[in-house]
Amino acid sequence: MRLRLSQARRIALAAQGFGAARPARPVGMRDVQREITRLGQFQIDSINVVTRAHFMPLFSRLGPYDPALLERAAHRPPRRLFEYWGHAASLIDVTLQPALRWRMARAADEAWGSMIRIREQHPGLVERIRADVLDSARPITARQIEHDEVRVRDHWGWNWSSVKTACEWLFWAGEITSARRNTQFERAYAAPERVLPSSIIEAPTPGREEAIRELVRRSARALGIGTLACLADYFRVSTADAATAVAELEAGGELVPARVEGWDRPLWLWHDARRPRRILARALVSPFDSLIFERRRLRELFGIDYTIEIYVPEAKRRYGYYVYPFLLGETFAARVDLKADRAAGLLRVRAAWLEPGHDPGCVAPELAAELSIMAGWLGLSGVAVEPRGDLAGALAVATG
Repeated sequence: MRLRLSQARRIALAAQGFGAARPARPVGMRDVQREITRLGQFQIDSINVVTRAHFMPLFSRLGPYDPALLERAAHRPPRRLFEYWGHAASLIDVTLQPALRWRMARAADEAWGSMIRIREQHPGLVERIRADVLDSARPITARQIEHDEVRVRDHWGWNWSSVKTACEWLFWAGEITSARRNTQFERAYAAPERVLPSSIIEAPTPGREEAIRELVRRSARALGIGTLACLADYFRVSTADAATAVAELEAGGELVPARVEGWDRPLWLWHDARRPRRILARALVSPFDSLIFERRRLRELFGIDYTIEIYVPEAKRRYGYYVYPFLLGETFAARVDLKADRAAGLLRVRAAWLEPGHDPGCVAPELAAELSIMAGWLGLSGVAVEPRGDLAGALAVATG
């Protein structure tokens, strides 16, 4: 199937939930569930400059919503999400838990080096922590386990970081899971049987090839169109495993080979992907949003070269610390470095930059309107624009 770049762009946006108007009524759990089913996962990040990353995808697509809906979906029965390693640390559609058990089973080989070493060097620690979590009457953090051990078993010489590392290995292996996050954003661990729905616990474990095929299937649905690298990256499966899954899904008619002008790599289209003629999106997109997971795809589809600069020394940053691309219509029209100044009650725009080819007179009012909605959603009273970036002047005027 041959597609113009604009068609491929609209397919990708529609697949990611930007192809329809936001609800004109209060957002409810059905809306949240629809996005869970569509996207499959919300990436988690500990940085809280504006809001936690996993809260943003629903706002970007649905507009202002009560974050308690997402908390309920993730942390209260019947759980619709569970925390595990998807694209990265993520809240994942709970129906995908069986398809990720192969990753859990390979923890001894594929977990990070420190996790593997703690299991090999201190097996008694791992067993003790497993027992502590499974025997606890309530979800328990690594810090609480360390505290309890120091208080009760003062002969135990391993430090807190070892306790945390052991907890993380058990979490990776699926032997314990995260019941919730506390106010310090620490995982509170519990037995999977106490957290996951019984229907998920009792679901049969698929074979590894079947499980990876399901993950690639969900990736294809969520992306709409993508290369092998895109389809593999979404849930971080190997390209070799993804290639096998893609061939099987293509043979079954679920993936359709496609060509897109200007894109020199093989592409596959999800067979049931919507192909809208027009997209009228307006959204601030988190650096950890699934729309922009794969940066090469972002560049080839939308012409925006985006790198998160939180790890770049301040003097070397080009756009800012925590920069949100601004989607307007079918393209990214600007990017803004944002900070929620809760003490002052302001959403601060520390820098605002216009993307090439866009008119500041058209972009600034739309961006100002979206920033105002975002500020209200965050419980802030207004927007303050600092004089940095080629869009800052026009945006300051538009925000009043």
